[in-house]
Amino acid sequence: MMAPVDAALQTVASLDLIPTPCKRGCDINRSFQMIQGSCECGSVRFSFTEAREAVTVCHCSQCRKTSGHLWAATRCDLDDLTFQSDESLTWYASSDFAKRGFCSVCGSSLFYRMNDEDGMAIAAGCLDTVPAEFHIGKHIFAKDKGAYYDINDAVEVLQTY
Repeated sequence: MMAPVDAALQTVASLDLIPTPCKRGCDINRSFQMIQGSCECGSVRFSFTEAREAVTVCHCSQCRKTSGHLWAATRCDLDDLTFQSDESLTWYASSDFAKRGFCSVCGSSLFYRMNDEDGMAIAAGCLDTVPAEFHIGKHIFAKDKGAYYDINDAVEVLQTY
């Protein structure tokens, strides 16, 4: 017989009130061969070797406005990020706690960084080489998503973050 607490947790989980955690190491950086990325015009070029294989998809209004839809990103430590060219990389303080990096020539939205954090979110769409292990790990700020689309992935969906 199932214990009452286990039964209650199973019932709550069946209601999709508890997000399903990613079972593939979503928040852990792992080593890859050199991953390269760039903006559309090539004025900003960068590379890194350690990244989070789980891509986070953000539906907040800021990400939707800077990207034109939603923003999907991996993450790497700043120590591992190397710029081959960053002359046109411009930073915009999008809030009191974070900034966004974009190319001032072509307008590509490339980076998101929380102030004083030792990591950088990197737009998955700007990667020139994408490891096969990369996958969508979770959606955040789902309550702010655009009314014109649905979230149908079988991954964690957080209404906020």
